[in-house]
Amino acid sequence: MKEFIISEAKAETAILVGLITNEQDETKTREYLDELEFLADTAGAVTVKRFTQRVSGPSSVTYVGSGKLQEIRQYIKRKEDEDDPVGMVIFDDELTAKQMRNIEKELQVKILDRTSLILDIFAMRAQTAEAKAQVELAQHRYMLPRLQRLWTHLERQGGGSGGGGGKGTVGLRGPGETQLEMDRRIILHRITLLKQRLEEIDRQKTTQRKNRGRLIRVALVGYTNVGKSTMMNLLAKSEVFAENKLFATLDTTVRKMTIDNLPFLLADTVGFIRKLPSDLVESFKSTLDEVREADLLVHVVDISHPDFEDQIEVVVKTLSELGCADKPSMIVFNKIDAYTWTPQDEDDLTEPTRENISLDDLKRTWMARTGEGNLPPLFISAKNKENIDELREVLYKKVRELHVQKYPYNDFLYNDIEEMES
Repeated sequence: MKEFIISEAKAETAILVGLITNEQDETKTREYLDELEFLADTAGAVTVKRFTQRVSGPSSVTYVGSGKLQEIRQYIKRKEDEDDPVGMVIFDDELTAKQMRNIEKELQVKILDRTSLILDIFAMRAQTAEAKAQVELAQHRYMLPRLQRLWTHLERQGGGSGGGGGKGTVGLRGPGETQLEMDRRIILHRITLLKQRLEEIDRQKTTQRKNRGRLIRVALVGYTNVGKSTMMNLLAKSEVFAENKLFATLDTTVRKMTIDNLPFLLADTVGFIRKLPSDLVESFKSTLDEVREADLLVHVVDISHPDFEDQIEVVVKTLSELGCADKPSMIVFNKIDAYTWTPQDEDDLTEPTRENISLDDLKRTWMARTGEGNLPPLFISAKNKENIDELREVLYKKVRELHVQKYPYNDFLYNDIEEMES
């Protein structure tokens, strides 16, 4: 009897590269690279090495200095000699076409930047026709200014009689230039078609939103992977895909839910991230319209993340860029089951250890005073269903208040509320 040995495909390995600058200190760079590694893991790559360089700013030619680039090349060569080749090098900022071309020429491996990595993940995660069109549009916008580097392997060949053609004449165009122009036309045409398709989808969704009736809209917003989808599933009893990966959910999911006979709409939206590519924000405009048209924003924060304060700032900044800074909002600190802290005791000579902190203790911390608007922050664990009753109670009071303000003459719902409270 024959024995068949089935081996799993080896995951592609990656090197991460970041800069330490005057605007981005070593701690911040390490945090960014931690996130970049999580992005790489989400895309299916295994990080084997990190390189950083302290400079005043990125080199316009190769992002890092020539010495650092040579150091990276030597590491790649050593891994090749060990029969453990590096699959790709990922840079923590968006690279220009010139930088990519020069880096590829030197390192001779696949080069990605933060933007292209995020676009790859979005392409993996897109499920609906709308999300797929949005991702493809962002990919084409990213690719368009970088087309030239794809054709550097084709030499410019002179043409015409006696080489007498002037600069820019058809007779002097080589195959690389011709193919480049063809690709540009194809991509520009595709961008136009995708925009038209998304505009049609947007019109359909606008009609759907108008047909939802007189209901208050609540949108869950926050950094990626903070637990919005888990919270959505818990509150609305829905089955939104949730996973401990970045950008597990791309499509906005809207569910009608009711608390104490008070109906409203709850939307789970795509997560934000630092250095979010502008092309993605523009391409996902129709998806983010759920945020723009919401009556209440519930800002979900992963309190267990060591850098959650910066994540809050990123979300607040992104909401401001979307024109949503003045909307009624509230903060919900999620994952309190995973939150730990290090006690501060000057008289204690023992090694400090991280400990869990109770819900009552959390309500006495500085975080309890960081509420947005007139709503104090809440502390919950969506995973363990902890303190969910308080969340429902606060949501009910705020949605009721907003409903009476927005629809003062909606007697049917208003009377139901009055009868219920009497």
